[in-house]
Amino acid sequence: MNTVEIAPADLLETEEAICLVKTVFARELARRLRLSCVSAPIAVLDGTGINDDLNGVERAVAFPIKALAERRAVVVHSLAKWKRLRLRELGIPAGRGLLTDMRALRPDEDYSPIHSIYVDQWDWEQHIEAGQRTPAFLRATVDQIYEALLATEAEVCAQYPAILPVLPSHLTFLHAEDLLRQYPDLTPKQREHEAARQYGAVFLLGIGGALSHGEAHDGRAPDYDDWSTETAPGYQGLNGDLLVWHPGLQTALELSSMGIRVDEQAMRRQLAVRGCEQRQALDFHARLLRGELPQSIGGGIGQSRLCMFLLRKGHIGEVQVSIWPEQVRREMADMGVALL
Repeated sequence: MNTVEIAPADLLETEEAICLVKTVFARELARRLRLSCVSAPIAVLDGTGINDDLNGVERAVAFPIKALAERRAVVVHSLAKWKRLRLRELGIPAGRGLLTDMRALRPDEDYSPIHSIYVDQWDWEQHIEAGQRTPAFLRATVDQIYEALLATEAEVCAQYPAILPVLPSHLTFLHAEDLLRQYPDLTPKQREHEAARQYGAVFLLGIGGALSHGEAHDGRAPDYDDWSTETAPGYQGLNGDLLVWHPGLQTALELSSMGIRVDEQAMRRQLAVRGCEQRQALDFHARLLRGELPQSIGGGIGQSRLCMFLLRKGHIGEVQVSIWPEQVRREMADMGVALL
């Protein structure tokens, strides 16, 4: 692992740099997408369909609530569906949205230099018109997010001259189907590695639906991102992942997963594909299918991942306080890397 440190690199200076990244990026993102900052829950009631199912296999941290007759609550995985409910509850008009500071626990994550059981991300959601559910609108929105990323990198580099800018001036858009055709013998992660290495920053479209070889590039739950709408012959999906090339780790780093959200037709279609039509009876799903929720676009942007990238850190524990195996702490200490 190659770690490119900020200068100076003591823990307090690192904490100050983390604060700078988070402050600047949240400001730039909110300004460009016209987002209002709102409060976020750490847990939601189980059985409502509100919690994010991620890939559908991750276990949520659960606990009973004495004051609610032991009804079970779950710590959020993310706020993908909660945000859409909140758009309606707050009466946010089309063209505007919300931004929240989300904290989550994902105990089934495997430890790695870029994975922790603790997740901190900016969860954002924007109310859109039905006619904006198009690939062109998705790309325009992603470009605005990338502009916020570029502005943040510029401010970090100005504050810490030892950090040199590495982001390309423009983001490259690729569809997962094209990447499969280009690298048919590679795994999805290997394909992402090659794309990020070549372009520096990539938005990979079409995550969740089956590609031409019958498999999805990566898993997505069926009830928030629209990964099934056909966008061109042989292509589907109004969602994607934002990837950058990490110069220290020499690998692709996913900063964001986002997309245009399902409408009633896409919800029914995707629930059927995944064999979980029974979810239609859950509160969130029933309200969406009755047309009670606004059309929207949204996603999550990893706070620690972004800090790790912009501060050229080689381990997510350098920018995030979490729980680590003692062996990892020893290995990092032997390399002169201090985990928060």
